[in-house]
Amino acid sequence: MQRICVIGGSRYFGKLLVERLQAAGHQVTVLNRGSVRPPTGVENLVADRNDEAAVVAALGSRTFDAVVDQVCYTPVQAAIAARVFAGRTRRYVMTSTIEVYDPATAALPAVPAGIPVPEETVDPATWLVSSDLPWHDEAYLAAHYAEGKRQAEALFSRAARFEFASVRSAHVLGGGAQEFTGRLAHYTERIAQGDEITVHAQALPTVFIHYEELADVLLWAATAADFTGPVNACCDGLLDVRDLAAVVAAQTGCEPVYRTVAAGGSASPFSFDRHYAMSNSRAKQLGFVFSRTTDWLPGAVAETLAASETLAASETLTASETLAASETLAASAVPTA
Repeated sequence: MQRICVIGGSRYFGKLLVERLQAAGHQVTVLNRGSVRPPTGVENLVADRNDEAAVVAALGSRTFDAVVDQVCYTPVQAAIAARVFAGRTRRYVMTSTIEVYDPATAALPAVPAGIPVPEETVDPATWLVSSDLPWHDEAYLAAHYAEGKRQAEALFSRAARFEFASVRSAHVLGGGAQEFTGRLAHYTERIAQGDEITVHAQALPTVFIHYEELADVLLWAATAADFTGPVNACCDGLLDVRDLAAVVAAQTGCEPVYRTVAAGGSASPFSFDRHYAMSNSRAKQLGFVFSRTTDWLPGAVAETLAASETLAASETLTASETLAASETLAASAVPTA
């Protein structure tokens, strides 16, 4: 049994991670703002991670074998965590993202199209940290998500007094309604309704991971591995936007309708005109075994379709109930002789 602290862990693969850590027999503590309670038996500490004094007070004298940080987006947040958890944990795992490799967001070494992008393309040990940027501004942070993650990794790599590792996740799918970004639902709904999908003329492939598999990678990184630095987490097999749409089409029975956008234009999710599909070679060498995207993607599509049908049925029922209530109210207002 290990003592594990999860920062965030209130939804999607973070919530599943907490459940799987507990099922594996670990002593789990969740630190978040308290909007969602963790499972029974999991300790919940309530504090805003941006408030250093509040986090210190919430932690008290607790120490951990490992911390998994699900919600670190900026070097400012990383600096707070590096100070707070110094002397409190042996190992710290940060959930990062494939977006750190997006060449549209930084000047990065070129990787030829078709060559999976390795971790050393973005080296946290050499990346510039600028903590004085307006990281507290939500609009700025949304526009600089990838850079925030790069700088957070860099801050931990240089300032932390514990073993630091980052898991750079591929695009996460699966879970039906739990997949809160709605990116897969974008395809299921538009293809089923015959609406256009916008794509680039030469859309390049990318990599994906199922949300359950990402929870497993994080559990492994926190409790069963001792690597440091970044590791890419993606399932085997490249897919481009048309490959993804074909899987949806096979289950809906409807052919996708495409509209090509100009070079550099905005397109549907997962249509990319630039290459940054990750390599998972390092994780494999360290012992993690990945599935193939094509093995689980049809099931993820089926879950999303079912969730959309459930939502539509719920909205229809609500509309019917509202109409019935209005008719009852109107009838009760009719004067009697």
